[in-house]
Amino acid sequence: MKKHELTDHELILGYLSGNDSSFEKLVNRYKRKVFSVIYFIVDDRYIAEEIFQETFIKVIQHLRDNRYQHDQKFGSWANSIARNMALDYLRKAKVKPTIVDSQGEDIFNYINVREKSCEEKFIENENKFMIRDLIKKLPKLQQEVVILKHYGRYSFKEISEMTNVSLGTALGRMHYALANLRKMMIVQKINMQ
Repeated sequence: MKKHELTDHELILGYLSGNDSSFEKLVNRYKRKVFSVIYFIVDDRYIAEEIFQETFIKVIQHLRDNRYQHDQKFGSWANSIARNMALDYLRKAKVKPTIVDSQGEDIFNYINVREKSCEEKFIENENKFMIRDLIKKLPKLQQEVVILKHYGRYSFKEISEMTNVSLGTALGRMHYALANLRKMMIVQKINMQ
């Protein structure tokens, strides 16, 4: 017989009634995505780990203060806190985010369909650096949705919840981001085919 997996709501209620292992299960369930959001934004593993810990301290405080609304998805709510804390860190440090995965690897290293010649590899690498720079030139709100969608692999619904905007607004930001990227790629003659 398959063991019943507790829902987020059940785990939260368990934690609030004194069962610390319930909170540990919640953290384990969402730690990879929450850490990825932070790491994508700050691009420093040590700082991301610190913000990750601070995020869950804040989550605990909010749960204890009854500031979590049980109709929300816990994962999106925790990601929203993590995102805001990472952005606060950047504002205070006046640092611009870069685009890497949770292991610190360049996200553009994953785009490889067939073996390429040395010349093709060189041109592709140049294009990747140029596109990364173009993404950094997007308005912050557009940049954020591109990073969360394509590199964080979040759904638009999750992005809308994390950024506290409507689904239509999240979709609109992506639409404008892609249109702006296309224009900049044409101007700079970048071809990703």
